[in-house]
Amino acid sequence: MIHEFKQLLEAATLWHDKGHQLVLATVVALEGSSYRRPGVRMLLNDQGEAFGAVSGGCVEKDVHRQAKSVFQTGKPKMMQYDGRIRLGCEGILYLLLEPFIPQSSLLTLFEKAWQERKSVEILSSYSKVLGEHDSLGSIFAYGDIQIPLGPMGTAIDSKALLYSQTLAPVQQLYIFGAEHDAVALCASAHQIGWEVFIVAAPDEQKSKSFFPGCSQLFTPLPDAVDTHSIDDQTAVILMSHSFTKDLQYLIALRNSRPAYLGLLGPSHRRERLLSSFLERFPEIDSSFLDLCYGPTGINIGAESAQEIALSIIAEILSVTRNSVPHPLRQKSGRIHE
Repeated sequence: MIHEFKQLLEAATLWHDKGHQLVLATVVALEGSSYRRPGVRMLLNDQGEAFGAVSGGCVEKDVHRQAKSVFQTGKPKMMQYDGRIRLGCEGILYLLLEPFIPQSSLLTLFEKAWQERKSVEILSSYSKVLGEHDSLGSIFAYGDIQIPLGPMGTAIDSKALLYSQTLAPVQQLYIFGAEHDAVALCASAHQIGWEVFIVAAPDEQKSKSFFPGCSQLFTPLPDAVDTHSIDDQTAVILMSHSFTKDLQYLIALRNSRPAYLGLLGPSHRRERLLSSFLERFPEIDSSFLDLCYGPTGINIGAESAQEIALSIIAEILSVTRNSVPHPLRQKSGRIHE
């Protein structure tokens, strides 16, 4: 996910500025099942420190051991981890270990993509032949611009296998409300890497520090809400606990098309809210109404603010990833598609 790569770049920059050598480990192929899928990454420095993980904890020791030769020679290498033999995970992981240099051009391009909310690609050439390979490595691509993750001038073998990963813009969450349940939802969403924005009425008299993990706090009048940054990678929750304010916010949002629009409260409140909205805008496109989910959340027996936040996030994920919630024990085949 793009937020994980952003955090990895931040760690890489910090270590690089301190003079450390870096190795990037990427899962590029999988046979069978594993805790995580190809595309997950782990960063190591020459002092034995690591950032991120490529499994639930069973692979990392081997990655540290195998990375020693990359630090010594500067040459990429392939390693394999067979979970069938060691832990019964029924999967074989193939990992590319390569020198990593967080060049300023890479950081600038990534920040541009992040701000413009555009997808980026990471292309990794790899082999299933274990050991050192001079011409393997990864490239960061944004539009027509490509930057190697390793030393400049590194040649990527066009005859090698290729793993291509597209990183979509970070998931945004706009919370309209400033009560304690909004605080809990903000914290939970931030913890999983979402970028969270709080919209509170001026009379709430709240500051950004009231919402741990919040990227920005807005306090406009309802008719001055700016919706231009709400896109199809954005979820919106109306939870002001004021019917009038929620209606005003819904009116302000009528020309936006988020991926999900949740309405806090019972079914009869949703019906009243939508009826009042339709009285004012009977010509509204039905596609907007299709985005409205209320009561927001999945029925998991949630009671506390933190549990309600979990149920809301679960429904947002199920909607944005087109997945019907049900116990994994009832699912046939692989857990991950």
